[in-house]
Amino acid sequence: MQSTMKAAVLMEPGKIVFEERPLPVPQEHEVLVKIKHVGICGSDLHYYEHGRIGDFVVEKPIVLGHESSGEVVSIGKKVTNVKVGDLVALEPGYTCGKCDFCKQGLYNLCPDVVFMATPPYDGAFAEYVAFPADMAFKLPSVMSTLEGALIEPLAVGFHAAKQARAKVGDTAVVLGSGCIGLVTLMALKAMGVGTVYQVDVIASRLAMSEKLGASKTFKADQVDMMVAIKDLTGGQGVDIVIETAGNKITTQQTVELVKRGGRIVLVGMAPDATIPYDFSKLISKEASINTVFRYRNLYPSAISAVASGIVPLKEIVTNTYPFAEIPQAMENSIKDKQNSVKGVIQF
Repeated sequence: MQSTMKAAVLMEPGKIVFEERPLPVPQEHEVLVKIKHVGICGSDLHYYEHGRIGDFVVEKPIVLGHESSGEVVSIGKKVTNVKVGDLVALEPGYTCGKCDFCKQGLYNLCPDVVFMATPPYDGAFAEYVAFPADMAFKLPSVMSTLEGALIEPLAVGFHAAKQARAKVGDTAVVLGSGCIGLVTLMALKAMGVGTVYQVDVIASRLAMSEKLGASKTFKADQVDMMVAIKDLTGGQGVDIVIETAGNKITTQQTVELVKRGGRIVLVGMAPDATIPYDFSKLISKEASINTVFRYRNLYPSAISAVASGIVPLKEIVTNTYPFAEIPQAMENSIKDKQNSVKGVIQF
């Protein structure tokens, strides 16, 4: 096997260069994965464009990309869950396993998580990645590595639906129809929610929502969707409101849209640190608010949902770029949001 590999390195905001790096050597509990597909996440775009997300600041060169999948080409001597030749999806965070959160199964809240492409840790915009084997999930033969790379955002959608306690017979509104809004729609549908309304300001994204099963869509800059949702629900509102846009206005709208006793889930992280919110109305409705930070214990079920055909995951991909065009892919994803929903890097 070769001794070096290529990696796409963010040197500073707006500047990615390709470097030759030593080929990683897997430790006894690790696998070496030849990367096949990596999704472009909104966080990658934020780091590329602004060099930071909240308190996470790019202070030195970093390899982006955390939605990854590929082929196992080497394993450590204590690895038993996968073998050379297996196709796997990599869950991009690994934790201490010792804190109270990890011991309770809430490992996404571990304060010592090592998460791909989050400063200071490198990600998967590289030809090979060495990673803990217990975070490498084997893909069934009916699944491609394109779908495997998208298991990461799908896990966010399933976590949002679980936080909403979604069930058969519920009605829901998903605010935002980007990648996370779309996977949330698919997760809700997979969990039996028959009526899902979706809201956005980009027509192409709403068209994809309709294709994926949204009951009705609303272009928020053309329709007063607050009035429309109340009309559709007899003035009651919906059981579930999930905010995925990360927007001040849509965050505030959640309490207006939810019915009495309903559930609100905040997924998108609005740039405004402090947002005025009508807590009096929330209390009078005895509605609940829950939040999402990544996901936990969901890769196996998300993979199963895709493999069974319940979730048509690859339908959300609008743009595919070769590894050598990562800089152009990042620029296009930022500048052409009207036509780009989900970009994927193909190695």
